[in-house]
Amino acid sequence: MQPDDPDDPPTQPTVEPVDETTGVLDGYAFGEVMGRGGIGEVVAAHDLRMGRDVAIKRLRTANPTKDDVARFLREARIQARLDHPAIPPVYELGVDAQARPYFTMKKLAGTTLQELLAAPEPNRQRLLRAFVDVALAIEFAHSRGVVHRDLKPSNIMLGDYGDVYVLDWGLSRVVGEAVAEVVTDDIDSLELRAGDVLGTPGYMSPEQLQHAADATRPADVYALGSILFEIIAGEPLHPRGPTAMQSTVAGEAVTSAAKRRPDRAVPPELDAICAQMVAMDPAARPSARRVAEAVQAYLDGDRDIARRHTMAVDLVWAARAALDDGRRADAMRASGRALALDPGLSDAAELVTILMLEPPTEPPPELREALRESETDAVRRHARTSISAYLAIAAFMPLAFWNGVRYWDIALGTLGIAIAMAVAAWRIWRQPKRSTAEMIGYALGNVVLVVFMTRFAGPFTFVPALACVIAMSSMAYPAFTLRPWLLVGLLALGILVPIALESAGVMESTWHMQEGALVYHPRTLILGGDKTVTLVITASIAILVVAGVHAARIYRVSREARLRLATQAWHLRQLLPAHGPAQGPA
Repeated sequence: MQPDDPDDPPTQPTVEPVDETTGVLDGYAFGEVMGRGGIGEVVAAHDLRMGRDVAIKRLRTANPTKDDVARFLREARIQARLDHPAIPPVYELGVDAQARPYFTMKKLAGTTLQELLAAPEPNRQRLLRAFVDVALAIEFAHSRGVVHRDLKPSNIMLGDYGDVYVLDWGLSRVVGEAVAEVVTDDIDSLELRAGDVLGTPGYMSPEQLQHAADATRPADVYALGSILFEIIAGEPLHPRGPTAMQSTVAGEAVTSAAKRRPDRAVPPELDAICAQMVAMDPAARPSARRVAEAVQAYLDGDRDIARRHTMAVDLVWAARAALDDGRRADAMRASGRALALDPGLSDAAELVTILMLEPPTEPPPELREALRESETDAVRRHARTSISAYLAIAAFMPLAFWNGVRYWDIALGTLGIAIAMAVAAWRIWRQPKRSTAEMIGYALGNVVLVVFMTRFAGPFTFVPALACVIAMSSMAYPAFTLRPWLLVGLLALGILVPIALESAGVMESTWHMQEGALVYHPRTLILGGDKTVTLVITASIAILVVAGVHAARIYRVSREARLRLATQAWHLRQLLPAHGPAQGPA
């Protein structure tokens, strides 16, 4: 049978009358509308003669064009010739009283793949099993000369009893010798002249976007690859919207699901077959049957050990190259995948160990951010200890007042500076991320405190010990850890400047040498008696306690970090296979 002449009206099947008053087609009781498209709609119905539920697809328009009718009949004939469990069977083809064609088919119930992919945690194994059925259905269609041309998740339905269906064959195309059995008009040419996009951007192949007539069997394989990518990567191959066509034609998308989503542990077998399916060159794509066999082999656990070893070795070489280029994250992912493919590969184990235990020369941005957060936590802990130290100095001042004070401006100033520094440490505890300038201001506050303490009790008693405690505490802040000379220099000036001013006669002297003895006479305090002895002893003990608490905290944190690192390294070595000296992959 030859294709109809494009100028002749399409061949019409036998007319079935419609009862316009009851909305019942002869032999069918109509139900609700299940869905509508551009020119057609699907209505639920009950076949009164056979006693079964069916779906009726019919044209919506009252006066359909010749092209609409031809396309509709073409879809019905194509779907009818595809007798496959995953393709809804066509029961009857007819026209209603208004000369609008319709065809009846199996009524389906289930959930589309698009809805399942949108679930929070889709069952990947179930989706892959359904994907195998879809690929085999497409292979069957290809063997009958039919190309679907609009494969996408919304056109795939999963039933409640393991049944899977490929829907919407309205844009399908017949190629080869089967054309004469199905085609009723030159629909492709009509659509191209109308400027329509035949398919769904994001799932259409590059050749289908550029010229619909080039959409043959590989175009369906490309769409299947886009669907498989979405199943294993959890996101579409191409972006949604108008940029999908540009991304497809330009080949800009990362076609490796493992590279796009390293966090999803994409199986290498599925990643490899998916990358082949979405190749820009149609000739490089496998057949739908080959795709189904590859995915089924993964599901069956039939993995070629030799192939996995070869892939693991290739990944080790790629990891070493990435490490040499400074791409540490890529090296870690590649070596980790190599170890997953072949757990006994010592080269992969060695590389993972090196990457886990040896810090990088230049940390990547993610690691730098993690290190900054760790430093922030350390600053917060040390700031909390500093608050206690400054408050201890403030609490010590009433004992000095009890001893007796000559110059209250120095005494009250020392108390005020201690409280102010406690407030400053509290602010650092609340918001540890401070600029270098703010931390220098914090150091200058400590210098002022040292100067006041020098005037309060002299430069050679417990003031140097206090300066050491302040230096030990403040060194925990990154601004001073990287610039220790800055903090030490400022604190040294806090001690030396008052001594220099006293020597120059600008300030009253708080000490002098007398017959081989160093005599203190700080002007602020009234010295003498048991109160002074109590004051000196208490101050010395307080400095010892504060210094001990600070030192214990610093070394405790250091010890915990060291033990944690050693424990992690030990656990890592238990997970990895034993390996000898560094060697290149065999």
